[in-house]
Amino acid sequence: MELILDNFKSAFGHILHLDVNIMRIFLLSLIVSGTATAISAIFGIMIGAAIALSKFRGKRLLLAVINTGMGLPPVVVGLFVVLFLWRNGPFGSLHIIYTPWAMILAQVIISLPMVVGITIAGFQQIPVSLQLQVISLGAKRLQFLGIMIRESRVTILAAVMAGFGAVISEVGASMMTGGNISGQTRVLTTAIVSETNKGEFDMAIALAIILLIVTFVVNLAFTFIQQKDTKHEWKIYWK
Repeated sequence: MELILDNFKSAFGHILHLDVNIMRIFLLSLIVSGTATAISAIFGIMIGAAIALSKFRGKRLLLAVINTGMGLPPVVVGLFVVLFLWRNGPFGSLHIIYTPWAMILAQVIISLPMVVGITIAGFQQIPVSLQLQVISLGAKRLQFLGIMIRESRVTILAAVMAGFGAVISEVGASMMTGGNISGQTRVLTTAIVSETNKGEFDMAIALAIILLIVTFVVNLAFTFIQQKDTKHEWKIYWK
């Protein structure tokens, strides 16, 4: 127990003194996962809206594929990204393997199905009567889409939060595509694994605490944005 307490004290010391290595890892994690989440949000909302508001043959099959994608193991994603980006692979000429760009690509693949799937679910909850009313009022296509997005904004923000949570906490794909190179591709999750394997538990704890704080702060911000326009709240009074 004393060993654990000593490691926690040392961990807080690293954080309070703004250890340079920790700050570098922290910033790279935000850049990689933030960029991946932004890309997934932009394309995921567009794709989800297009699928939800369209009727076509094979839609249920496509939805099944998307729902399956929401549970893709990160290591499987990492494997296929490495195969495609390897120097002898189809996109080896890009020379982005073991760079932050390869990590961003892997994280986009992980988070995109989540954003698409949850966005579709949000759009499907919009009453058909509301859609018909908007159309009858003469709304053009972009106006209609904007109104539908606004109506499902709570679910869409939940989709973005789920996407961010998935990528900021994954380790397998980042390790495989980035190589966990110190000062170049080492992020919070891969650094925690590396420091734990070396027996540097104080540094691993410090990184774990920062990861938890980052996840909480980002989700807190999204939650405030998500809930600020909520007009109706359930109030249950127990007798």
